[in-house]
Amino acid sequence: MKNYLLLSFLLPIIGFSQKPFFTTANVKSVTVYNQSALISQNTTVLLPKGNSEIVVKNIANSLNENTIQIGVPKHVTVLSVQYTTDYISEFEIDEQNPAIKKVRDSIKMVESQIQKTTNSRDADQKTVELLDKNQQVFGNSTGLNVAELSKMVLFYRQNRTEISNTINDKNAKIDSLSVLLERLQNKLEFSNLQNEKSSKGKIVLQVMNDIAGNTNFDINYVANSASWKPMYDLRVDNVADPINLLYKAQITQNTGIDWKKIKLSLSSGNPNQNNTPPVLNSWFLKYQQPVVYRNKDNNAGYVEQALQGRVAGVQISGGLADNPNRIVIRGNRSVPGNKVALIVVDNEITTTEAYAQINPSRIKSVNVIKGTEGEAIYGSAGVNGAIIVTTKQGMDDYTSMQENQLNVSFDIDVPYDVLSNSKPHSVELKVLKVPASFKSFAIPKSEKEAFLMAEITDYSKFNLLPGEANIIFEGMYVGKTYISTNQTNDTLSLSMGRDKKIAITREKIAEKSGIKFLSSKKEQVFTFDITIKNNKKEAVNVTIKDQYPIATDTDTEIELLESSSARVNSETSILTWDLNLKPSETRKLRISYKVRYPKDKVFSNL
Repeated sequence: MKNYLLLSFLLPIIGFSQKPFFTTANVKSVTVYNQSALISQNTTVLLPKGNSEIVVKNIANSLNENTIQIGVPKHVTVLSVQYTTDYISEFEIDEQNPAIKKVRDSIKMVESQIQKTTNSRDADQKTVELLDKNQQVFGNSTGLNVAELSKMVLFYRQNRTEISNTINDKNAKIDSLSVLLERLQNKLEFSNLQNEKSSKGKIVLQVMNDIAGNTNFDINYVANSASWKPMYDLRVDNVADPINLLYKAQITQNTGIDWKKIKLSLSSGNPNQNNTPPVLNSWFLKYQQPVVYRNKDNNAGYVEQALQGRVAGVQISGGLADNPNRIVIRGNRSVPGNKVALIVVDNEITTTEAYAQINPSRIKSVNVIKGTEGEAIYGSAGVNGAIIVTTKQGMDDYTSMQENQLNVSFDIDVPYDVLSNSKPHSVELKVLKVPASFKSFAIPKSEKEAFLMAEITDYSKFNLLPGEANIIFEGMYVGKTYISTNQTNDTLSLSMGRDKKIAITREKIAEKSGIKFLSSKKEQVFTFDITIKNNKKEAVNVTIKDQYPIATDTDTEIELLESSSARVNSETSILTWDLNLKPSETRKLRISYKVRYPKDKVFSNL
């Protein structure tokens, strides 16, 4: 049974004069959260009876000190705990790192051997020099007889050869020792480099021990610089079969310590979340000073403020006072002349001057549509794209609500390695067979191609988290989609990419369209034919959507003339057809509507 000390503050303890005990903590298990990780480590130290200071190495470089917990046996009392990244001690490298100490000792021994061998070789070389000089002396002497000269030559030959061979052997030994020395020095440099790259985090413990002997320490804390996010592979071999969903996690950590062969868990929770319940105080109403807005002559920079941080791809060439009509959408390079974008506020086309009068705090959303789509919706007026602005209308738009879902956790039984290198590590969590119904979906007015949609009912039982998914359809990678589970619908719809085998065209029927001038009004009729062909070998369900315009004033009358039995939403004027097409079947749909409006009015998006 171990006692756990949870540290909310540090109590400095003095009076420890003996050398500290150094130990390295091993990582046992890790629970990774969205932006942090709970790391569990342990170590064993041989302690004497009494007070001791322990320096625990291999701790994360950054952690929440309030989360440190130390587990010790009952006979040990933890007096204080301190986390640091600046602990310096000579004993740490030279006395407590056996590997580095062994290399240093080997270097000293090899250097000594090289020096001794060099000295011996130098002495032999001096002997050879002396023999060579004596050879010259005896050679110049005239008092030697033949017998004495023969003895001298034999002596010189034997000793000169023996000493020269000895010198060669010693040179070879010096070369061999020099190679060994270089290897040892490289090994020491590598060890020092590894030591520099290792974790700088340390926990310094002051403990009081009643029983001498090996003591186990369990260390838990929440570290920063670690995260994970869900990812998926969606494999569809046949639309008649369930989706093979591979649930994966992408783990990244840069804590300073490598996680080797650990028990890994993943959680969608947040251990750093504030758990203090809110308190309601009295609500006193206060009058607000009236807000005075600048007029258009003093509005320089106001459009920039309104669009700042809201819209990508929009270029503003100047304030209204300098250049009131230069809001341009980048990317419309094929459009000649003036490229000023159309501005639509709350479904009404307006000017930059009128838009600039809107307080930026009232803007709920700003969306950008570019040339092709803008022209399809607003006609020639939208050829340079459009900025769609929606303003806040009621209190709901001023209030944001966040709802936390239940935590989802995964325990991975297989020991895992996750290195501290900030690189993503992919971990396979589980494989699911998810029943789904498939259908094709198209809006020919906006996009001439159909999209294959997979609908999953009761998806909450799979504990899916929001994340990116790769789509592999019939053995081929077709792109990415996003699984968004933060919705209220019971059915989850996933786009599986473009359905190339559904051919769709939308054409305006000239003979069924035209314009008439009445006494005070103008009447226009629009007729479109939508043709859908199933080029697959099996029957498919296809959903087609189209629309007709909505009048914004009482002077305009709009009448739907023909809908080919579509399901009509009278509030949005959207038409929906749910079709079942047999193999190679072609179906034609017609939409026709009439617009009657005053002669002196012109619609920019009709």
